[in-house]
Amino acid sequence: MKNTSDIPTPCFVLEEEKLIRNLKLIDSVAGRAGVEIILAFKGFSMWSVLPSMKDYLDGAAASSLNEVLLCEEHLKTKSHTYCVAYDPREFDQVAHRSSHLTFNSISQYRRFIDQVPQDTSVGLRVNPEWSDVETDLYNPSSPQSRLGVLSEDLKQLPDKLDGLHFHVLCESNSHALEKVLDNLVLRFGHILPQVKWVNMGGGHLITKKDYDVDHLVAVLKRFMEKYDVNIILEPGSAFVWETGNLETTILDIVENRGVKTAIIDASFTCHMPDCLEMPYRPSIQNAFSAEKKGLFSYRLGGVSCLAGDYLETYWFEKELEEGDKIVFEDMMHYTMVKTTMFNGVKHPSIGVRRLDGSLDIVKEFRYEDYTARLS
Repeated sequence: MKNTSDIPTPCFVLEEEKLIRNLKLIDSVAGRAGVEIILAFKGFSMWSVLPSMKDYLDGAAASSLNEVLLCEEHLKTKSHTYCVAYDPREFDQVAHRSSHLTFNSISQYRRFIDQVPQDTSVGLRVNPEWSDVETDLYNPSSPQSRLGVLSEDLKQLPDKLDGLHFHVLCESNSHALEKVLDNLVLRFGHILPQVKWVNMGGGHLITKKDYDVDHLVAVLKRFMEKYDVNIILEPGSAFVWETGNLETTILDIVENRGVKTAIIDASFTCHMPDCLEMPYRPSIQNAFSAEKKGLFSYRLGGVSCLAGDYLETYWFEKELEEGDKIVFEDMMHYTMVKTTMFNGVKHPSIGVRRLDGSLDIVKEFRYEDYTARLS
């Protein structure tokens, strides 16, 4: 399919109508369950659309000083902050801009607790030691994980702590959350009656088509009523699940020993790193991941000089040509936030397809953006 649209490639394009659909669903879940659902910036931090999201959010989760500042500037509120380790040079800035502040370890709690403002609610991350996540790269629940305190190291709740935090899910369903809560109670049930809130982290894929929202509401309400706690969820993917794509154009087709590779004007290592790290295999418009009779096969190659910057074979109904468009679907979550400018490869623009159908290019990257990251 020739690139005849109004989209200058490469370009991430968020569809406003689909974003609002997701926001309304998440907002309804929060209302029905009586919980807070906040946006995790680590999954999506496209600040140009934060003002339109604000009315549907109970805040945002930050994991660094930069994300804390982003929350303050664009949501006009303090953040729910958790950092793996706090830098003493930044701690005061972070603490005074946080409504909730969670420590990852007892040692960090002891080091900084006396510097936390009185109006900031303090929590501790714990490890329930169970997750349905099978990929180690995304699974923080092992007994040797650096993320969170183990039950044997938390016999009682330290002074000045209000809450517990865990994050062990990734694109999971409500039944996985239910099992995590069983393990949380098994290991930390002795201190749950003492806390005011429990932050259940992210990984709750509420907006996926087959997600059992009614079951989620029931699980949350039952836990909240039993332990008399406030509940906070902080999904990243759910807010922008299936709301936009990465649009690219074929620059060349290389054939060696019977293998054809379509080179696109984007890069997997630069712009879609999960494709190489997991490995994750994205859906592509008008393409198939499995061979079918009569289809044409191509590898898809990135434009960087990294030898492994490619995806194995996809199949197409027609032969591909230079100038054809390749559209990677569902690229809003955990994609834009992980991009790099390795090799000086042209960075994808960022656009929004507005409700009236118009395309608003909210960001284009230039040479100055590349050099600003270097010295």
